[in-house]
Amino acid sequence: MKKLLLASTVLAGMTAAAAAADLPRRAAPPPVFTPVPVFTWTGFYAGFNAGYGFGTGNDRGATVAAVPAAYGVFANPGPQVIAFAGQRSAEGFVGGGQIGYNYQFTPGSGVVVGVEADAQYVDFGRDRNRFLATSPLAAGAAAFNPNGVTGLDYFGTVRGRLGYAFDRTLVYATGGFAYGSGGGRDFGLPNFTRDEFQTGWTVGGGVEYALPTDSFLNFFRSSAVTLKVEGLYVNLDQGNRNNGLFAVGATGIPVALSSTGVTVISGATSRRNDTEFAVVRAGINYKFGSY
Repeated sequence: MKKLLLASTVLAGMTAAAAAADLPRRAAPPPVFTPVPVFTWTGFYAGFNAGYGFGTGNDRGATVAAVPAAYGVFANPGPQVIAFAGQRSAEGFVGGGQIGYNYQFTPGSGVVVGVEADAQYVDFGRDRNRFLATSPLAAGAAAFNPNGVTGLDYFGTVRGRLGYAFDRTLVYATGGFAYGSGGGRDFGLPNFTRDEFQTGWTVGGGVEYALPTDSFLNFFRSSAVTLKVEGLYVNLDQGNRNNGLFAVGATGIPVALSSTGVTVISGATSRRNDTEFAVVRAGINYKFGSY
């Protein structure tokens, strides 16, 4: 009897095991897929830049003019000569900051449009007003280079940007409004020089690359850090007021190269050239917005 009971138990266990083997197995859950974010240039950004600027105008020639005594420019009586050596030190450091916004039509690779404004400190053209006179100038008289203005204290731009992004690399062209001020004795002579504040235009282009979000340069926890190299040509219009003016006598009489009685020995010009210069700079931007 015991043997029969044992045999029945074994047979039942085998039957249950066989039945369990025939049951459908529960499918394993599919793996969780986390898509890699596609980079986009869309968003606001702000940053800093530094570079080198140099004059591109045609005002490098020396200017020498003989001025009659009637203008009261010189301390000694009689006509004298003022000579400028031409444009000097029209190059140097440029640095400042920028802020802007980009919009990319298709994330990844695609067209990018944007707008950017920047303000720059300029340190070139400091020696352009050095001159040599055969007699000391009279008290209150002033002389300055007549061939354009390449000395500036600052300039800035407001520009549009149009480019194409190859994922994290952006190639772009840029252009728009420019302004500037400064430049020594070409400015600051009431009623005898053009406005100190100048306006004009600028055009250029550059390449920008976005680093990973966890870059060691990401001090501000931005969505991306971008590095750029950019070149700009800037032209600030001088207008036509008092063209050729290069000195003011002690009595306040302006002396222009086109004045009757002024003999231009060399470097003749009756036109004040625009302020023209080029800038090559590198910059860093911190992008805030979409990844």
